[in-house]
Amino acid sequence: MADTTASPTHHTALASRYARLLQGLLTLAFPFLLVMACIRLVMTPLFLQLVYNRPGFPDDLYGFTTQDRLTYAPLALEYLLNGADITFLSNLRFPDGKAMYNERELRHMRDVKQVTQLAFGAAVIVGVMALSAALFLATDRRTRRYLRFGVLYGSSLTLALIVAIVIVAVVNWNVFFTGFHQLFFEGGTWRFEYSDTLIRLFPEQFWFEAALTIGGLSVIGAGLTFLLAGRWQPKGDIRPDSA
Repeated sequence: MADTTASPTHHTALASRYARLLQGLLTLAFPFLLVMACIRLVMTPLFLQLVYNRPGFPDDLYGFTTQDRLTYAPLALEYLLNGADITFLSNLRFPDGKAMYNERELRHMRDVKQVTQLAFGAAVIVGVMALSAALFLATDRRTRRYLRFGVLYGSSLTLALIVAIVIVAVVNWNVFFTGFHQLFFEGGTWRFEYSDTLIRLFPEQFWFEAALTIGGLSVIGAGLTFLLAGRWQPKGDIRPDSA
């Protein structure tokens, strides 16, 4: 009767195959998770404070003061991150009783919230998968090297992607800005009058600085991770073929 018991070499090869798959997951997940974390940092009142109070930031031609922007803009961010429906914004009024947002703006904000929550929901799922993969690889000395290289390759991929995107954004902001909106939103639903509240609160310069901030934070995060992962030598690390 033939012996059907798998050999140690077979088990080692199988473990190596799974470890490589998990390494690939970490490599691909790293850029997405890092960028989403940086986006979340930008979606805070602190970033609004820094941008609106920056010398040279364009004034609102229709009368919003810096304090007005700091009062109204956080409400738009809060809507994108909370569980409320569009009435959260449609019920907002200026001191004179006029609605803060028109129907076109409300429709766009509803679309933005959908994209935002889908993206953050995906980040949670991918984050759980990546953390599980990292913990699995870290528990066995034979697979720790795959954890290290997954993080190294992921940070390298992030640097390459972010640098390329920042170059495109700086060289031709209009193409980048238009292309981004066309990717996620229908037709011209994201175009507004300069007198609309969304443009007065978030002029194009705001988005330019937000994009550069997200890119800069991502580069810093990926660079530090690359350096740390490059210096990390897992204890007891052995190559699968030497186990």
